[in-house]
Amino acid sequence: MIRPAEPRDIARIMAFWNPMIRDTTVTFSSEQKTEAGLSEMIATRRAAGHEFLVAEVGGLVMGLATYTQFRGGNGYAQAMEHTIVLAPEANGRGLGRALMAALEAHAKAAGCHVLVAGISAENTAGLAFHASIGFVETGRMPETGRKFGRWLDLVLMQKTL
Repeated sequence: MIRPAEPRDIARIMAFWNPMIRDTTVTFSSEQKTEAGLSEMIATRRAAGHEFLVAEVGGLVMGLATYTQFRGGNGYAQAMEHTIVLAPEANGRGLGRALMAALEAHAKAAGCHVLVAGISAENTAGLAFHASIGFVETGRMPETGRKFGRWLDLVLMQKTL
């Protein structure tokens, strides 16, 4: 089931998002999520008319998808950047596709014209997933991020809604 995130979901979200932040280059950030920070993120995005969705299976949150404005300023008011994160045990179950379909529908209804994905070049699964749901690569930014003492490349993909 895809639904809006609730406060009771935060601990579970942190349980699968923080290891990804801590242990991989899927995200360039090394700052783990906190209960207060996630609560603020959800509230801020909703106040802006955006959403923070979760995928729930058997009462357990297995993934999230959210979006916010791609860049500041009114010229980018219809361009949104999204985040999608799945618990490791959720891979291959169709939850990513279901989350993105629901997120795209919400964004389109809210007036979004284009969704942007910023993906680590090392995240080959993320690149393939986005290509499979209609995103196209629009740019590569060499050595844009740094984590684990290495420079990392960023791939930009987008989908027109």
